[in-house]
Order: sequence, then C-alpha cells, then structure tokens
Amino acid sequence: MFSYYFKLALRSFGRNKILTALMVLAIALGIGASMTTLTVFKVLSGNPIPHKSDRLFYVQLDPGMREGYKPGEEPESQLTRFDAETLLRQKKASRQAMMTGGSGIVDPRVDALKPFSIDMRYTSADFFPMFDTPFLFGQGWSAAEDEGRGRVAVISKSLNDKLFNGANSVGKDVLVEGHALRITGVLDDWNPKPKFYDISTGRFGRGESVSLPFSTFIDLKMDRSGNMNCFGREIVNDAQALNVPCAWIQYWVELDSANAAGDFKVYLDNYSEQQRAAGRFERPANTRLRDVMAWMEYSNVVPGDVRLQMWLAFGFLLVCLVNTVGLLLAKFLRRSGEIGVRRALGASRLDIFKQCLVEAGTIGLAGGMLGLVFALLGLWAVRQRPASYASLAHLDGSMLLLTFGLAVAASMLAGALPAWRAMQVAPALQLKSQ
Repeated sequence: MFSYYFKLALRSFGRNKILTALMVLAIALGIGASMTTLTVFKVLSGNPIPHKSDRLFYVQLDPGMREGYKPGEEPESQLTRFDAETLLRQKKASRQAMMTGGSGIVDPRVDALKPFSIDMRYTSADFFPMFDTPFLFGQGWSAAEDEGRGRVAVISKSLNDKLFNGANSVGKDVLVEGHALRITGVLDDWNPKPKFYDISTGRFGRGESVSLPFSTFIDLKMDRSGNMNCFGREIVNDAQALNVPCAWIQYWVELDSANAAGDFKVYLDNYSEQQRAAGRFERPANTRLRDVMAWMEYSNVVPGDVRLQMWLAFGFLLVCLVNTVGLLLAKFLRRSGEIGVRRALGASRLDIFKQCLVEAGTIGLAGGMLGLVFALLGLWAVRQRPASYASLAHLDGSMLLLTFGLAVAASMLAGALPAWRAMQVAPALQLKSQ
C-alpha cells in the first residue's frame, strides 16, 4: 500500500509542479540552515573523551587576597606553581597532572630543513595515561624523570614524520631551543577538539608537537604561553618562581569514579584551610571540581553566537513549516473531488490520511535532498570564516542521516493538519457537486 501511495504522490507532483516546487524549496531552506548551524554546534560541544569524561576533573583553588572577595564567586581558573606541585606530591587522586603550554624552535640538524617553530606541552607523567593518548612508538616518561628533571620528550607523529621520515625515533634526540631531549615516545594522531585539557592556549587549534616534563621546562627556562593572573601585593620579578602568587597552571585529576568527586572536593577544601592557616590563602575555602563537560560548559567553549544562530535557524525552519502547512492545505483541498470519489469507492478516512501523509513525507524527502546541498554550501561558507573552529565544520555520517530524518519528520508534521482536513471531506457533497 505504501508503494501505491508513493506512486500517487509522484503523479500529484507532476500535476502541481509549481506548488510542489515551492514546498520543496521551503523545506530545503529550513533544513539547510538548521543542519548547518546544528553541525557546527555538534562539533563544538561534542564530548572529546566520552569513555571517561565523568572521571576527569579540573581543579580550581582560590588563593586570592581578601580585598574584593564575595562569597560564592568563582575562584581562579588556574593554580599557582606552589599549589600545583604540592597537590601533585600528595597524590590524592588515581592520576594527576599539572601542565601549561608553550612554544619553541626545533633544529632538525639536517641541511634539507631549516629550524622551525612548534607548540609544546609542559606537563607531568600521568598526562598520557590520564587522557589515553595513543602511542605509535614507545611511551611517556616516568614519574622519576619528572622528579629528576629528565631531558626527555614525547613527540607527535607529524614531527616524527618530518624529522625521522616516520621511523621509530625512540631513544633518539630532538633538539629544542638548543637542548637535546631524548625521545621516549611518539604519539599517534591525537588532537581532541576542543582541546579541553588547556582551553587557554587555543580551543580548536593544532595539537602540540613536543611534550616534556614540567620540571624540565622550569629548569631550562623555556617560553610559555597562555593566561596568567598575579594577585599579590608585591612586585613580581619572576612570575614562574615557586612561591610567587601567580596562577598560570592547569591541574587535572582522574578519580576512580564520578562518586569519588565528593571526597576529593573535601580534600581540596581542607587543603585550602591549611594554606589559609599558614598565611598563604586569605580567603575561606572556595574550591571547584568540574568534570570535562562541566568545565567546557563553564569555559563557554561553544561561542554564544553559535548557539544564537542555531536557535534562529530552527526558528526559520518553523516558519518554513508553517508556510508548508498552508501550501499543503491548498494542495489537498483542491483535490476534494478526487478524495470524494475515493471515499465513495470504499476508501476509509484513515486511507485518505495515510495517502496525504505519504505525499507530505515524499515532499520532505525531496526537500531533504535539496536541503543537504544547501547545508553543504552553508558549511563551506563557515569554513571560509576566520574563526578558530571553522575548519571543523564538516557533515559526518550521523548528521547526514539526521538531515533526511529531520526533513521527512518535519514535512509529515506539517502535513498532519492538511491530511486531517482532507480526510474530513464528505463524499456525498463532493459527488453531488460533480
């Protein structure tokens, strides 16, 4: 029966080409706009590490001065070096990592290549198992190399390809800022979007080419990047010194389960009170412990204009559907005589309703195909923008299926009222008028 209704729908399109084209175009425009903005929103708000995001937590403490303090306000978004190193030594979580970003110059030590700039990550040994980074060769460094300021590094696959032609480079040296670092591991392709572990150095930028121990970064006095907030009363000469009141380090912990967050929060509160008693903190305990998705939400990873554009696009889709309802009403009611004859020949009201709904769904399918073209054009336009996330705007398989599903569902929803009105046609009146 469905195939029969589908054939009737195709015949109807041929009899009302202009009206059908208007409905297809209306749905296509709404679907194209909606899927463009929804795809961008999905890319920006997706879970970058779904299998354990509820067990990874970002730590915040409040070491600021008493002046200007308001109970309940947000603490510093990063930690001071003293607090980060103290928490790292106490090891109250299953895994913990302190980190910051930076950049440097790599000397390839071959005539064919000139020295070039790279992004770097200064962190601690648990970074790699905590974030499940995939290794092509080797592994990360050990905690002993953290403590011993080891001259070691983990490099990216792209850097390994560039310097060593893709061969296993574990045990070899990479020359960064004039310092030879022994390679312990080569990461496979790994560049989560957004870069949730350090939002301050670019949310959707490229991944780091070299990672090395935080202690080594301090020892070698390498350049760093990212935000820094100094809040002490004294003039700061070396913002990276151990006891300087400057917050500039990200600190992540991995807990055994999401339920363990409460106990770890108590530990952070107790630590804050201890530091307050020691005279380092001036404010009452004001800590935060957010998992990956909560941290991304707090950090406004999804720009406000993207959310607004998405809602405006769905509002436009609603307007298109309202127009489609009117056009379908006109289309179906113009066929009252045909519907009356079908009813007189034995078709039930439900049969008429199904026939009209299939016709509306077929219009939606055609609108979805055209809407897909509009969505691809819209995403191409997004990729031409200077925004940092522009290059990520691509339609994946799930969004492709959603495009057609949304188009058909929307058209059938729009066709429900016209189909209901059509099935109310009284056959006797229509036959008498004929």
